[in-house]
Amino acid sequence: MLGVAALLGVPVSAAAFGFLALVHALQDQVFTGLPRALGFHGTPDWWPVPVLAVAGLLVAPVIRHLPGTAGHEPSAGMSASGFPAPAELPGVLLAALASLALGVVLGPEAPLIALGGGLALAVVRAAGRHRELPARAGEVVASAGAFAAVATLLGSPLTGAFLLMEASGLGGALLGAVLVPGLLAAGTGALIFTGLGSWTGLGTYSLTLHHVPATRAPDAAQFGWALVVGLAAALAGTAVKRLARWLLPRIAGRRLPLTVAAGLVVGATAALYGTVTGHSLSDVLYSGQNALDPLLAAPGAYSVGALLLLMVCKAFAYGVSLSAFRGGPIFPSMFIGAVGGVALSRAGGLPLAAGFAMGIGAMCVAMLDLPMTSVLLATLLLGRPGLTVLPLVIVAVVVSYVASARLAPPPRRVERGG
Repeated sequence: MLGVAALLGVPVSAAAFGFLALVHALQDQVFTGLPRALGFHGTPDWWPVPVLAVAGLLVAPVIRHLPGTAGHEPSAGMSASGFPAPAELPGVLLAALASLALGVVLGPEAPLIALGGGLALAVVRAAGRHRELPARAGEVVASAGAFAAVATLLGSPLTGAFLLMEASGLGGALLGAVLVPGLLAAGTGALIFTGLGSWTGLGTYSLTLHHVPATRAPDAAQFGWALVVGLAAALAGTAVKRLARWLLPRIAGRRLPLTVAAGLVVGATAALYGTVTGHSLSDVLYSGQNALDPLLAAPGAYSVGALLLLMVCKAFAYGVSLSAFRGGPIFPSMFIGAVGGVALSRAGGLPLAAGFAMGIGAMCVAMLDLPMTSVLLATLLLGRPGLTVLPLVIVAVVVSYVASARLAPPPRRVERGG
């Protein structure tokens, strides 16, 4: 099984790299190349409106008509939902590609996990010809493919491994069976990502920060800010999830027209932000992965009002995107939390790096319900300053996790009897 996992890491990570490269190339062509080809000097503020409508036109038929409803429902967070069968892989690929390439406010992590696990299963089953793959072996193979697909996306194979283990609830003997092959596949995948990134000159598409400021040791005031950040993130995350879950059944009932309408709303939200603030439309569009480092590098380029408007617009577009399109929920939650943390750092007494990290961790756990992954995402990303602010991040994450659980609607009571 270890040999199989190592071998699977090669094609799966290469396919994941190709998917990410295609998404980035299409984004550049749609939002930069096409406007210039049409004679515009830049991208007009209204440009996202028709583009996101086209995204709805493309995604809705895939969800409705292809096998598997195009994979994971993003409004469900990162909860485990199994891996797609081979017949479902085209739907996952097409819906994710149309969503992400055309600016929907979702990330690539959930489609990559689905594609990695499904592709690994398809390869092993094809190699085994007509022999039935045992259920336990199938889980290990699919998990190894998922590990390889997100090997470097979240900045480190370790973060991806924690995400998959915490989201799937692995434990006991199954954890032991999956963990070592999965880590081996992730290591192989990281090497492939690094090699392809160097060979092509495109980079590894890894979540990295290059402008992390130094920070001081936590004090009592910063722990007070951790409580504020945790509560604020719980309120914001609950609002986003309630919006997405309120829209979801309504859009599902009239998939084509309302998915197009959702795209129009997301595009109009980005256009409003760009018109009012003069900042880039990409602040609201996309996952936010590539916007984290510029935000940290030049936070003074944004006024407090612009930061607050960005947070509101991104959160609203995020909630609408969760309800109608296909993609992952992690990166937008990180960006929204980071923007909120940067805005709070302007009040004084809260260092920029601490607010940035606490905002990421608290918003991630509010959206994902994965406390360990949220702490790792917020701290490993910052390097040495992340270790300094680790106690603050833990407090903010715990407060947000508990407050989000209290704010969640109670489970529906099941009526018994005939």
